[in-house]
Amino acid sequence: MEAKKRPLLEIRNVSKSFKKIRALKNVSFVVYKKEIIGLVGDNGAGKSTLIKIIAGVFPPDEGEICFEGKKVQFSSSKKTRTLGIETVYQDLALFENMNVWRNIFLGKELGECIGPIKFLDSRKMGKESRTIVKKIGLTLPSIEASIRTLSGGERQSLAIGRCLHFGAKLLLLDEPTSALSIKETEKVLESIKKARDLGFSIIFITHNLYHVYPVADRFIVLSHGVKTGDVKKEKIIIEKLAEMIRGHTLV
Repeated sequence: MEAKKRPLLEIRNVSKSFKKIRALKNVSFVVYKKEIIGLVGDNGAGKSTLIKIIAGVFPPDEGEICFEGKKVQFSSSKKTRTLGIETVYQDLALFENMNVWRNIFLGKELGECIGPIKFLDSRKMGKESRTIVKKIGLTLPSIEASIRTLSGGERQSLAIGRCLHFGAKLLLLDEPTSALSIKETEKVLESIKKARDLGFSIIFITHNLYHVYPVADRFIVLSHGVKTGDVKKEKIIIEKLAEMIRGHTLV
């Protein structure tokens, strides 16, 4: 198999239940490098459960996961991040009272230690932050700007850029355009496409087809914990995709 055709992520017959509630049943799919997957389905379809399993929040009851061709057990979110899987949740984990570059390097500050004291290299972090912002296609007045001054779309794009800079290979985006205006949504979608073009893979979780359809390469459809569709965008129009989610057709 050619390297470019080897899946980055493989989900094989994953099932998960919470007491008597079946959240997922025998779900299988793959994600390739430089691919945007639209993980879609109505409320209660199992999207959040599946993503939390991939993110290492909790293990599957059955099935297995392979990443970069190797079987893995995601016992914690810390382990998944070590492998190169990052999740961007709706709350973004950004601190409003800090500026842009401090948020980007929070917990991973650059500098050197002299004895017990670490001296931060703010100049280098500022320079790298400008590169990150530019690479993701984000236009900001200054990297010294406070996070509270940024729009929702700018914050979302910044969170994506931060993950990419620190070695993420697969991004899990949980409703990244939720509650954003049309203009801000367009900014985030552009950042997502730029991330794919830079070589990263993305799983875009949403129930809003009009946001995910323009950028996704392929769609995984869930319904009541079961995968009911796996289809490339060029094979389906958005109206048919909506019918699949409503349970009218299977692919």
